[in-house]
Amino acid sequence: MTTTLRPLEPLQQHPDGTRSRRYQVCVNSRPVGEIHLGTSPSLGDTVARVDDLRIAEADRRRGRGTVAALAAEEVARGWGCRQIETVVPAASADIALRLFGALGYTLRNRGMEKRLDAAPPALPPGSRARPMSEAEFADWQAHEHERYIRTWAERGVPDAIARAKARDDHARLLPRGLATEGMLFSVLEHEGTRVGTLWLALREDAAYVYDVEADAAGRGQGHGRALMLLAERQALEAGRPLLGLNVFAGNIPAERLYESLGYETVTYSLSKPLL
Repeated sequence: MTTTLRPLEPLQQHPDGTRSRRYQVCVNSRPVGEIHLGTSPSLGDTVARVDDLRIAEADRRRGRGTVAALAAEEVARGWGCRQIETVVPAASADIALRLFGALGYTLRNRGMEKRLDAAPPALPPGSRARPMSEAEFADWQAHEHERYIRTWAERGVPDAIARAKARDDHARLLPRGLATEGMLFSVLEHEGTRVGTLWLALREDAAYVYDVEADAAGRGQGHGRALMLLAERQALEAGRPLLGLNVFAGNIPAERLYESLGYETVTYSLSKPLL
């Protein structure tokens, strides 16, 4: 039997510069599912993205999805893409992780969330938070910019694309820098000494931790946990009972911290180089 992809629409060119196309998955010309392939809005047109892959129940467990995903890779290569990614919801992770794992995709990062208790948690004794100053923000932004670039470069993203992503993401998220509405930048101190920083975003019905970092000199002393408790306090004080974050694969201390605090995985982001 031959599994092929049949276009369901013309190639779509979107205002943000991405492209996409929906395909019907066919076995000997018989439709058995659909796949939606696009390019990454954040990493550019050299990174393809499987936005949706569905196989009809009666045709599952026969390798249809695997062949369809491989065919999508060939389409992506034809677009000039050098990498492909997908985001898997935790609710359907078992099957999808096995499928994409067998094709050579590896875990890049996880989206996690926590439903917060009604009462804001107390910070550890001796710890207090204060707003970040303009001078501190300038230093933080320069440091975070380079760290962000390294994080993506270490995961196979070419340096030029990683730098463009860092520049574009910060310009989009922080158009007014420290004064950007809905963005909270805090410094955590312990016994009067600075020990870490927190960047928290207030969204419509939730809050999101964009960056949390304990200073190098104070790591391993519980300040990362204190920063996360601070994030919970600020979220609840702003009326956001749901707190989300991203953690990159391989950051074992952060993964253990978030899990110990009750965060649950809601999405898995996977990627694969296209050779």
